[in-house]
Amino acid sequence: MLMTPGLAFFYGGMVGGKSVLNMLMMNFMCLGVVGTLWLLYGYSEAFGNDVFQGLVGGMSHALLRMTQGTVSGPAGHQIPTMAFVMFQLMFAVITTALISGAIAGRTRFWAWMGFTVLWTTVVYFPVAHWVFSSSGFTDTDASGNSSDVGGWIVNRLKAFDFAGGTAVHINAGAAALAVTLVIGKRHGWPRSITRPHNVPFTLLGASLLWFGWYGFNAGSALTAGDLAALAFTNTTIATGAAALAWIIVEQVRDGNPTTIGASSGAVAGLVAVTPACGFVGPLGALVIGIAAGVCCALAVSLKFSFGYDDSLDVVGVHLVGGLVGTLLIGIFADASVNPAGGNGLLYGGGITQLLRQSIAALAVMGYSFLATLLLAWIIHKLFGFRVDHEAEANGIDESEHAESAYDAAFLGTTLVATPTHPRPPAPPQRRQPTPRPTPRPRDQYW
Repeated sequence: MLMTPGLAFFYGGMVGGKSVLNMLMMNFMCLGVVGTLWLLYGYSEAFGNDVFQGLVGGMSHALLRMTQGTVSGPAGHQIPTMAFVMFQLMFAVITTALISGAIAGRTRFWAWMGFTVLWTTVVYFPVAHWVFSSSGFTDTDASGNSSDVGGWIVNRLKAFDFAGGTAVHINAGAAALAVTLVIGKRHGWPRSITRPHNVPFTLLGASLLWFGWYGFNAGSALTAGDLAALAFTNTTIATGAAALAWIIVEQVRDGNPTTIGASSGAVAGLVAVTPACGFVGPLGALVIGIAAGVCCALAVSLKFSFGYDDSLDVVGVHLVGGLVGTLLIGIFADASVNPAGGNGLLYGGGITQLLRQSIAALAVMGYSFLATLLLAWIIHKLFGFRVDHEAEANGIDESEHAESAYDAAFLGTTLVATPTHPRPPAPPQRRQPTPRPTPRPRDQYW
């Protein structure tokens, strides 16, 4: 849960000071919207018994029926189902929130709320079923037996995704690309770009994300054992390596390492190691982190080449980082650290796993992009997805929320009179004599 407010600060620091509240609200309210949908039908759609060839779960767990007092998992490693319900909810919340960074500074708040409802229902919940819903995991009895059937990627294709490289990051990154194409570019982009208003906010958000990510990755072991410790270690190694790689790219390319770059590099490393952290050794995590830092640092400039306005580089960091981590599992997977994962190409496993990873990544990316394109277009045509030009130019906090993030007195600007604090009368002005014009030399007239 800490990751979602962390993401809000990470994004919020990079937008203008008059649009920061909108950015914070778009992230924070995903907890309310997605959490409500999760109770009503989301968990059942993602983890209910499969009803259509591994594509979607049924409604047997709608309103969280048949979950309280039950356990999930194989015999000897079972956890309370309700704990698993809440753990997976946080994946759903932050995946949706990630998309908001691509359309920062130009989005109507209630249109975003409607998009959140539709997108989680049509895109995230089914994709979570494909990737996370292992057959026989839920609805188990005391002996670990279950008749539950799960999603096609994890059970039939047998592609690996330990904590959400496909279901979370590739999914959100592809959706971000689609929604930016529907909403369009910011006025004046790329000639004029709003500077980050609070870089310390961004570093604070990245730090909270890094800390919360240990629950994301190590928590996906669903037990406090060797596998969780491995995921914890790999997450730390890859994140540090990616942050270092990103600022080295900045130094070579631009001449200076930046705080924004270090923060973004750390997030890129977290993204890339997410699917792989439970299947590779520490050396593999190091290579994945370096690859993510370099690839994502270079990928963020693609928006200028291709002309899509991804405000906060969701595509460059999450889509590209998710692809790097998902595909490199097929290279660096090591059965000695996780026998359930098998071996990748460098450990004698051949190219089979790499092909499986590629199919999973392409399937999630294609479905998310096309479905999001349709959903965003419908909302944009029916209700209007972006604010008008004047609100966008002036900052959208006032127009969307009737608030401002910073007190005018704090910023040193003119105070507005209120009934309880009227403006003091202006002191009398003494009339100044009108200065006589100074004659100019003759040649200045010519």
